[in-house]
Amino acid sequence: MTTYVEIGAYEAKTHLADFLRKVQAGAAYRITQRGKPVADLVPAATLEKRACAEAAARLRRFMHERAAGQGVDVRALIEEGRD
Repeated sequence: MTTYVEIGAYEAKTHLADFLRKVQAGAAYRITQRGKPVADLVPAATLEKRACAEAAARLRRFMHERAAGQGVDVRALIEEGRD
């Protein structure tokens, strides 16, 4: 899990170059506006990893909800494939 440092939008805008260097080094920031989170500033690979992890979790849920071979006559499928 990523630990975010909260920064205000004005601070993010004013010191963007500094924050980008820190993000390249692995830091993560949550940008707020009037105290409410509006965006996350994270290394690019973080979003890709999160998307992959979410896809894997969806696939696991899908497989868990549908038991393999449930209601399938395996013998009939094998016979169907034979000449």
